[in-house]
Amino acid sequence: MEYKKILTFSFDDGVTQDERFIEILNKYGLKCTFNLNYGLLGCDGYLMINDKKINHTKLPCDKVKDIYKGHEVASHTLTHPFLVDLEEKDVIYQVEEDRKSLSQLVGYNVRGFAYPGGGVNCNEFVANILEKSTGVEYGRTTVATNNFDLQDDMYLFNPTTALLKDKEKMLSLTEEFLSLETDEIQLFYIWGHTYELDVNDDWAFFESFCEKISGREDILYCTNIEAFDYIKSHS
Repeated sequence: MEYKKILTFSFDDGVTQDERFIEILNKYGLKCTFNLNYGLLGCDGYLMINDKKINHTKLPCDKVKDIYKGHEVASHTLTHPFLVDLEEKDVIYQVEEDRKSLSQLVGYNVRGFAYPGGGVNCNEFVANILEKSTGVEYGRTTVATNNFDLQDDMYLFNPTTALLKDKEKMLSLTEEFLSLETDEIQLFYIWGHTYELDVNDDWAFFESFCEKISGREDILYCTNIEAFDYIKSHS
């Protein structure tokens, strides 16, 4: 079957909340790409968000392969530095050491990447290094397009929206995507961090979204790399 609508998720940091997130995804037949920092796996930590202490503990190496089975593991750099501040050799080291280590850990070639850090966390200089000097095949930014159109630049690829930044916009986009009739491939690309679901206990919101958008015969539910492979083969 040929699909014109594709849904994919991209979530960062490899934190322990990913396990609960995956349980919900699997319940509804959805797939996600998880972007991990190999050098930080197993590290305990927390973040203060809205005066609330949020667990930010990374999953240990020995659980990664089993927990993310059926989904995609992608690179997020070795230790989560701000790449735009690094020299070329350091960018290559951060991406390639992470990618190769994760590939060995999960047993397949890691091909994806998400830029670490908030704000202006990428630029054309870094994107060119990724394309020319690493083994990753795409680089996901944090800049929302708020649409489903495909893009030409695979190394500065913008997601449709963040899961929780604007829930009303997220729900509006969901309705738009579900009712969409198109002759061109459209991609609903959602990014975020699973620990964010703990801040305001948005787990029920997420499950409600998954229930609403799942089970549609006209939507391809897949990982990031599966989405891009499908798009390439049907363009």
